[in-house]
Amino acid sequence: MDAFSSSSFLSTLPISFPKNKSPSPPNLTILNVSSVRIEEKTVTTTRKPTPTPQPPEQSPEQTRKPPPQRKATAVSRRPAGEVSLPTLIFNGFDEFINTFIDPPVRQSVDPRHVLSANFAPVDELPPTECEVVEGALPSCLDGAYIRNGPNPQYLPRGPYHLFDGDGMLHAVRISQGRATLCSRYVKTYKYEVERSIGSPVIPNVFSGFSGLTASAARGALTAARALSGQFNPGNGIGLANTSLALFGGKLFALGESDLPYAVKITPDGDVITLGRHDFDGKLIMSMTAHPKIDPETREAFAFRYGPMPPFLTFFRVNPDGVKQPDVPIFSMPTPSFMHDFAITKNYAIFSDIQIGMNPLDLLNGGSPVGASPGKVPRVGVIPRYAKDESEMRWFEVPGFNIVHAINAWEEDEGNTIVMVAPNIMSVEHTMERMDLVHAAVEKLTIDLKTGMVFRQPLSTRNLDFGVINPAYVAKKNKYVYAAVGDPMPKISGVVKLDVSVSEADRRDCIVGSRMYGPGCFGGEPFYVAREPDNPEAAEDDGYVVSYVHDEKSGESKFLVMDAQTPNLDIVAAVKLPARVPCGFHGLFVKESDLNNL
Repeated sequence: MDAFSSSSFLSTLPISFPKNKSPSPPNLTILNVSSVRIEEKTVTTTRKPTPTPQPPEQSPEQTRKPPPQRKATAVSRRPAGEVSLPTLIFNGFDEFINTFIDPPVRQSVDPRHVLSANFAPVDELPPTECEVVEGALPSCLDGAYIRNGPNPQYLPRGPYHLFDGDGMLHAVRISQGRATLCSRYVKTYKYEVERSIGSPVIPNVFSGFSGLTASAARGALTAARALSGQFNPGNGIGLANTSLALFGGKLFALGESDLPYAVKITPDGDVITLGRHDFDGKLIMSMTAHPKIDPETREAFAFRYGPMPPFLTFFRVNPDGVKQPDVPIFSMPTPSFMHDFAITKNYAIFSDIQIGMNPLDLLNGGSPVGASPGKVPRVGVIPRYAKDESEMRWFEVPGFNIVHAINAWEEDEGNTIVMVAPNIMSVEHTMERMDLVHAAVEKLTIDLKTGMVFRQPLSTRNLDFGVINPAYVAKKNKYVYAAVGDPMPKISGVVKLDVSVSEADRRDCIVGSRMYGPGCFGGEPFYVAREPDNPEAAEDDGYVVSYVHDEKSGESKFLVMDAQTPNLDIVAAVKLPARVPCGFHGLFVKESDLNNL
């Protein structure tokens, strides 16, 4: 499934959320943690004599280019060796909760399972030259491919969910056929606070609740940390670990529990965090990690959701970066996990799915976030430029639960809306057992005149992280490139779907495929056009790129595949100087756009 980031409605609660424990995989040991050092296949954590994290060990090739000095931030670093009394007390209480009140019992939040294999975190890597070991990098890739994902700064003391890690950007900077890799944390407020103290401070959001006792204990601890001045919740607790987006003249790292963080890529390939961005004070709460940018108008459409009415708020940002007024949607009666949406030329489409929030489940020792079997999923349609929700229309679509939307467009002179998205067939496993989740890509058709809704499967394979040629956002597209779950969150290959096949018959729409091979797993694919400025270019005249890791050899590569070939032939393979862990969503930014940041 995905990579949703920290949930925006959970992060607004005044309590913390951790839990569980499961069989530990071989070659992985986790002890008590304050500072950590990560090995490739063995994770060993030891308590250090100083709470100040030490610089990671680097190979000679890594040390040839030191990272640039960061400017002073609002968070001051405590002198080495100095640990405040409140920190000692809070960390002791935290360890007591994680050991006796709410240990990581379930596999989904046991760090020994969640952070195994290529999900284990890595150190930062300064810009380091890579070796092109196969083929040649096309000139249209001059720029940077950047992928976001969770990478905890400190190994968790207790429960940890895959979505809880600090955001880390892995950027391949390409110029004239040469490539440089850089891996940097997004320097969020949370990251800086915990780095200054030398241990985790702000609680994990997605690790869930284990009943009232654990929730009350962690809530009290979090409140005590805030009251003592360890952190200020008003500065945000987001991870910025989900995706990236380029709009309004800025490049953003996004996580839906906070405001976006502006970042930039330097000419030598380094990744710099510029800071938390509130659009001149007009965005005071979180926003989706999946804004939609119209390729023709260059507007960005976005939303946020939360635990208090209105549970959904829609807004847009002009091409010049000026945010427009919010449009609150009060016709959604309960909070829903709304991770993504879609746009057409005239509409925005939202999915009110069965995954939602029910705090009453805490009374039974459960999680307040989960599936509601009795709820009927709905799809909401609202004009893109609506001033209020008076024109919002909801359509019931039983069994339609999407976390990601691939694309949407209009037909029949705007009287019909078509949306393509992976539908989760086993929604009850979404948060706890992603390995049991199967998502089948479907085409949803809404007749705005009659109110009739039709569903049509496009493929039976377990597919998610579907992408298209970015020039076709909000327009009818033919091709989709999607990741193959084996099972999710591991991705064993990428397939190409021809959506138009479904217009003639109901056979599977897969027309191209590349599997990475035994023990090799990749990430979300991304499409890069060969001639992005040529309006006559074919929709699939370009390349599909992704990171791929070989768990047997321990080697990571950046692959470039020909999007037009049936086997998605490899055009270039770049051997990376360090491991790139599994992650979430990525983005390619061309050279001219990088220069304008």
